Amino acid sequence: MKVLPEGLRDMLKGQMGRLVDEKTLIDILKNESRIVSIGDQVTYTILKNDIEPFFCIVDYHTRRGVCEEEIVDLIKSYAKKAIGVKNPMGTISDDLWKVIESAFEELGSGGLRIEVEGEEDLASLAVIYLAPSDVTIIYGLPDKGVLVVKPTNDNKAKVKEVLDMM
Repeated sequence: MKVLPEGLRDMLKGQMGRLVDEKTLIDILKNESRIVSIGDQVTYTILKNDIEPFFCIVDYHTRRGVCEEEIVDLIKSYAKKAIGVKNPMGTISDDLWKVIESAFEELGSGGLRIEVEGEEDLASLAVIYLAPSDVTIIYGLPDKGVLVVKPTNDNKAKVKEVLDMM
């Protein structure tokens, strides 16, 4: 299990990728074929705009608490397969890492919903690190917008630096 030390929290606040609003996000994703969404609100946003991720990682919570029923229902209606995994706050559990790794090994099947019991906030690090180059990763940045990240060698190196300190 990887645990986020307190000193790394500020390092993670520096954004990687492109910060966009909802309209720009939808415009970008219309031209992408392999999308991974991390977080309930961003997953809900793309699903309601008829864009399906290859897989999503959700915990059915937002900063304001439990997600509204409408959000949960739409997310649960997506995906042929759901996998539940435990991941405590401030960590990337070994189980979550393995599930993400497996999801990328099955790129052809699509339609996977990873349901986290705990918190999915740091899953973006594992996704960026493990993703093939043709994947587009999206996750919310509270009160700012959505980050759109490509798993470039440079971004993977930045993530590896953080992971090595965990």
